[in-house]
Amino acid sequence: MLDRTLTVRVARIRPQTADVSAFEFVHPWGGTLPGYRAGAHIDVHLPGGFTRQYSLAGAEPHAAGDHHATAGAKPSPTGAAPGCTHYVIGVKRDEASRGGSASLHERVRAGDLLAISTPRNTFPLHAEAKHHLLLAGGIGLTPLLAMAEQLQREGASFTLCVFARSRAQLAFADELAALAPQVRLHFDEPREGVGAHQLDIPALLRHHPPGTHLYLCGPGGFMQAVLAAAAHWPEDSVHLEYFAPPTPDGGAGRDEPFTLVIAGRNIEVPVAADQSAVDALHDLGIDVPTSCSQGVCGTCAVPLMGGHPDHRDHCLSATERRGRIALCCSRALAGGRIVVEIG
Repeated sequence: MLDRTLTVRVARIRPQTADVSAFEFVHPWGGTLPGYRAGAHIDVHLPGGFTRQYSLAGAEPHAAGDHHATAGAKPSPTGAAPGCTHYVIGVKRDEASRGGSASLHERVRAGDLLAISTPRNTFPLHAEAKHHLLLAGGIGLTPLLAMAEQLQREGASFTLCVFARSRAQLAFADELAALAPQVRLHFDEPREGVGAHQLDIPALLRHHPPGTHLYLCGPGGFMQAVLAAAAHWPEDSVHLEYFAPPTPDGGAGRDEPFTLVIAGRNIEVPVAADQSAVDALHDLGIDVPTSCSQGVCGTCAVPLMGGHPDHRDHCLSATERRGRIALCCSRALAGGRIVVEIG
């Protein structure tokens, strides 16, 4: 991984719900941290040897300047923003997790030092949008909360729809209250009180107002429902970030070896059947930035110059796949060749 590693101190841990807590990180000696734009995430190296990716949940803690910057229209590996005072992540304790959320909730305390990556942004706001429609399911709120705060600060048009099971399971309630009236809350449990709406996703997305961009993040079932309802929206107006790869349909065949060609460098890299392109490149001393290693974040996407790719990511649109490929998971069709550009 090419990203710089930072040491941060856990300044405080704020319970949000019975199973969600907000973890606030600061510079261990009172300095500033690298800036970021809304939608960015960091890798957090946790006790027990785990490394997990978490979206930054706020866009407010800038240490200096540029309160009128325009949201970036293209993904940036690191982001470009003024330094900020702290990072905040929201983490749900997931009983079915592989250990990351349990490590944070059970073993990390205020005052601890942790290693993290610098922020990366593969889920940015798009400056050309006339209106931003943000749909958050559960803890998928974290990147969209940052987006809403940035849009509010810039005076941009947006609506944030938050879907939660109940008011008791609504994280970052104070931050959401500060964004009113652009926030609409939906609770699965009926009669949750003032300020709650029963939002109908198909009705919400039935029409595509010109210039509106849709952003969504949440659990698999939520993502599937939103994408189905927005199937008629222009592809380049829908932007999403998954927690984890969607459940496979099954029936995938055996992986075959293929050849990865690096354009302009006269390098051909054989990739074994049980090996990813990223690993094969690493064996030759060529590093490609990675984060999730599951094809959901887009960190490892590079320009695609030729060949017949077998795209297996869940982050690039069909349009983007014509010119880019996620090397952590994608391969060449029928064991052939793909040509990529690596700086």
